[in-house]
Amino acid sequence: MIGRLVGRPSDWQLRRPLVRGPRPGLAWLGPLALFASVAVSWLAFDGAVGEDGSATFALFTGAASILLMAWSFILAIRLTWLEPLFGGLDRMYRVHRWCGAVAVVAMFLHTSSDPELERGIRGAREAVADTAQQLAGVAQVLLYVLVGISILRWFPYRYWRWTHKLLGIPFTFASFHFFTAEKPYANGSAWGWWFASFMLAGIVAWVVRVVGRDMVMTGVPYRVEIATRVGSTLDLRLAPEDQPLKFKSGQFAVLKVQRRDLREPHIFTIAAAPSDPELRFFIRDLGDWTAKMQHADLGGTRVMVEGPYGKFEPIGHGTPTVWVAGGVGITPFLSATAGLTPRPDGQRPVLFYSVSERADAMAIDVLEQADRDGVVDLVVLASAEGNRFGPRVFADRFGVEGLKGAHVAACGPAGLIAAVERAARSLGAAAIEREDFDIRQGFGPDLSNDVEQLIAKLKRHS
Repeated sequence: MIGRLVGRPSDWQLRRPLVRGPRPGLAWLGPLALFASVAVSWLAFDGAVGEDGSATFALFTGAASILLMAWSFILAIRLTWLEPLFGGLDRMYRVHRWCGAVAVVAMFLHTSSDPELERGIRGAREAVADTAQQLAGVAQVLLYVLVGISILRWFPYRYWRWTHKLLGIPFTFASFHFFTAEKPYANGSAWGWWFASFMLAGIVAWVVRVVGRDMVMTGVPYRVEIATRVGSTLDLRLAPEDQPLKFKSGQFAVLKVQRRDLREPHIFTIAAAPSDPELRFFIRDLGDWTAKMQHADLGGTRVMVEGPYGKFEPIGHGTPTVWVAGGVGITPFLSATAGLTPRPDGQRPVLFYSVSERADAMAIDVLEQADRDGVVDLVVLASAEGNRFGPRVFADRFGVEGLKGAHVAACGPAGLIAAVERAARSLGAAAIEREDFDIRQGFGPDLSNDVEQLIAKLKRHS
């Protein structure tokens, strides 16, 4: 049992909030704006003096916690116009999670220093400020608990999702305290408006996310036309009720199944071609919700589809194209494959598909047919057969300079993507697209199915 809770070292791997590429571009603007908004706030407290000396750092960490939480809520709305500034929704969500984690650290540093400002300007009457400070203490405990639940993958997605929605409460309490506490500036000053705008934006974003995204802006209506289970994968095809969703290959969407036991939203990459009116998704049995989907009678069920999202571009423009997929990371390449026509050998994409065993590979029949039709060159790397992706795979296939100027796209586990990037760059690839999307991520082993079984057992015995 202890081994299950601890998991493997890879379960605790840190994923940095990467920008899209090594060279500065549009995708750098979002992270730079976020960093600048926090860094410049130091000036608001520069020179502040407390009872025990300088209070600048203590006050700044409190403000940084507020700003980072506000950014976290803003990024969680899934605003499509923000995607180019962060390099896609996958990177926006990664920055969102890091904002929340660093905000907790900043709050801990702030409360540990307990600054008492001399000659500060009160933001409200003393009685109101005292009440706000008490609420901030409650907020601190709530934030520690809720962020802990969010970070650890021991909890089923549906419980994580509902507790995640409560994070706006400690943010509101903390903002109330920040607004009413003593500060080196007045609330009506430029700095007062600066911080107030972020606090208001964070609260509004939280309300929009909790109420708007799930209750008002529900998405485009579809109906389940086909739901076929093949091994541990559900082949789900949706027909539009009205105008179909417009999307590009490599993009993903949020599915909201309109059934009481499956209503929570989940994100999946679209496997259909952009020209198809129907949407197609391959859903692997990887958790409590996906396990329910595998066995549910879905025929005719209404599904609201929100999106599309993502900036993943599997198709190169006039350059040799190489794709690498791992597990469920094959779906964006299925979409791209569906939109291609047969090409001569050497001009079609080379697809390396890394799986545990060939029989369990998603949509392997579709890919093998595409290979026979001359749409892609399929190379299945099945670890059960002793074939794994490594640095030599590219070199053996393309030679030392065979990837010079090539467009390489990779989607799958973080370890596989990192290996692909290293190998592609060493052989001179011109562009490397990567997709590593996980709406939750976090740390630790995924014990959602174990916890669901435990809860079901407790209910039977109650």
